[in-house]
Amino acid sequence: MTESELGELLADCPRLFHMAERGAWPTIRRHGLLSTAAALDLFAADAGTRAAAGRQRPAGIVLERADLGRVVLRDQKPLSDAALARCLRDGLEPADWRARLNARVFFWLSGKRLATLLAGRAYRGHAHEILELDSAALVAAYRDRIELAPINSGATGRFPAPRGADTFLSIDAYPYALWRGKRARGERAVELTVPGAVPDAARFVTRVVLRQGPEEIAVLYARDA
Repeated sequence: MTESELGELLADCPRLFHMAERGAWPTIRRHGLLSTAAALDLFAADAGTRAAAGRQRPAGIVLERADLGRVVLRDQKPLSDAALARCLRDGLEPADWRARLNARVFFWLSGKRLATLLAGRAYRGHAHEILELDSAALVAAYRDRIELAPINSGATGRFPAPRGADTFLSIDAYPYALWRGKRARGERAVELTVPGAVPDAARFVTRVVLRQGPEEIAVLYARDA
């Protein structure tokens, strides 16, 4: 991706979106956004919890300590090991793919993609905290670590997109021109990921909204204009 292409992407996607469990915002303000692996390390999780987190998660896993707060490792309901076995390339196994997902913090670049997820059967019955972040500011701070993906890497569905070693690519390596020729604005990258953690995530957040499906229930935080 060239500098001008990056500018175009940021103009088309001025906000990033992160979906969190209800009640997550206070812990995020304190510790930042953590990958599954980083959260397990922070909470010094035992071997059994780590093993459960490494398998396909039909429900969230709660990590809680009086001195640290509470973190929920989100479920992986949209992810099927059987489907992964069909769509993975480069010799990767489902466990390898889950490990790659567990090593990252994820952001949507498209509000429409987020809305589709919230409206899906797996999530429409519950309220979620949605963090909205300043795309340009986060990219400026984390550019050297950011990797982009052209698919929803944590879902398989009926016709799972192929995925492998080149699914997550650095900004410089991402083939933006290829996807510009195939997709509309706002869809040329689907996920923005940061391996490890974003410990200062709160400084990029512009709003935190409690949403259930399409309904905005409450604004939990809004940055002063």
